Amino acid sequence: MEKSKMTLDVNERPPVAKWLILSLQHVFAMFGATILVPILVNSAAGSEVLPIPVALVASGIGTLIYILCTKGKSPVYLGSSFAFIVPIAAAYAKGGIAGAMTGVIAVGLIYVIVATIIHFIGKNWLDKLLPPVVIGPMIMIIGLSLAPSAISQIGITDGAVFEWKTLLVAVVSFLATAIVMTRARGFLKIIPFLVGIITGYICACIVGIVDFTPIKEAAFFSLPHFVFPFISYTPSFASLITIAPIALVTLCEHIGDHISLSNIIGKDLIKDPGLDRTLLGDGVATIAAGLIGGPANTTYGENTSVVGMTKVASVWVIGLAAIMAIIIGFLGKFTAFVSTIPNPVLGGVSLLLYGFIGINGLKVLIKNQTDFENPKNVIVASTMLVLGLGGAVIAINSGDLSVTISGMSLAAIIGILLNLVLSNREEVLEEIPVEILSASELEKGTKSESKKTDKKKVSGKENKKATVKKEVKKEITKKASTPKKKDTKTSSKKVGRPKKTNTK
Repeated sequence: MEKSKMTLDVNERPPVAKWLILSLQHVFAMFGATILVPILVNSAAGSEVLPIPVALVASGIGTLIYILCTKGKSPVYLGSSFAFIVPIAAAYAKGGIAGAMTGVIAVGLIYVIVATIIHFIGKNWLDKLLPPVVIGPMIMIIGLSLAPSAISQIGITDGAVFEWKTLLVAVVSFLATAIVMTRARGFLKIIPFLVGIITGYICACIVGIVDFTPIKEAAFFSLPHFVFPFISYTPSFASLITIAPIALVTLCEHIGDHISLSNIIGKDLIKDPGLDRTLLGDGVATIAAGLIGGPANTTYGENTSVVGMTKVASVWVIGLAAIMAIIIGFLGKFTAFVSTIPNPVLGGVSLLLYGFIGINGLKVLIKNQTDFENPKNVIVASTMLVLGLGGAVIAINSGDLSVTISGMSLAAIIGILLNLVLSNREEVLEEIPVEILSASELEKGTKSESKKTDKKKVSGKENKKATVKKEVKKEITKKASTPKKKDTKTSSKKVGRPKKTNTK
């Protein structure tokens, strides 16, 4: 893998002042999505299943656990997973908080089991399972599938009422981020996302679209409402089948995000620290989240794109961001302040964040010179893109079983299967024994040469066939056995005499 030029590499630590600002940038990047998951779950369930402060603390603790499991070699931030919004709400409806949290813990255990299996059987099989033609579209879908979210935040979707204030704030946020990325120098160049948010927030305050009420009502310090098994509830397995199967789907998301980050930082994270360690970190982090009443964790594409945009891959920065998230979970005023950032601000900077991930997937295809003259590659990539971006959903509902596979997860599964089922001609030839392959390819090549010769010398159809048969037989005989020196001389003498006679 080609090494990227990082301003700060994975194991490098920035000076304290810069360290704080860079980490705060990651907090802003993950904050909106992390708190949105509990908001949507609570809305779907009609009750407070996942408190927002608990989700923040769970993401911070989970990220620190992940860093420990991966030996500080992977700059990944873990946040609340959107894939579990509907399953957690459904599990809560069936088994209450006990059913929901038992399901989240089970998901983490599945990750740990899969990580253990990979640890013992190895991971070389991943190269065959995930070639560039699958990886590229997978990464593109991760970024581009988030595009509607950015457009929705800006407020320029079909049917939305046009508001010049929101559009102005989004444009200012976008331009501030873009200008810093392209024109700024020094430290300012590596915090474009934070500059864009601050500039956009100031603009939002000027045009009057910021509501400061949550800040006034929030307490300075508040203890998150944690729930613990055997203390707050007794584990219940009644809703287990509703949540657990989703883990098999989000495995594809985990792999896709790590491959995307690998290409950004120029290090193959699938091999070092290894998929077994990254899955272990993700799994233990999700178990920890479930033990305190938080949502399942997952790798965050928003923070991955921040790494790519800033060229700062320092795991120290990610670690401090995790600590900040834990602290924020206890600070009511700060949580309320961040929650007042208007959607147009986040939408403006997200245009670059989400697009960056999509472009990185395209770079994978270009760097590996993926041949799209090959029908197999066209079928795999096009099918994945249409399924991933077209809103395809497969829902399985049977009794207590409720599984929904959609978006990137569905595209990844179908792409992997198509790549394994469809075979290139070269792949077929590789499986043919050498002896058969030699004769087959020799016959094909000889026929081709014979046809060229026949066009010049012979006009009759029967003569062409006869000539081809003779040439093929002659070449195969030469390939099968090498004539002795004595026989060669004898043969050349016998052949030489008739030629001499014919000339006369």
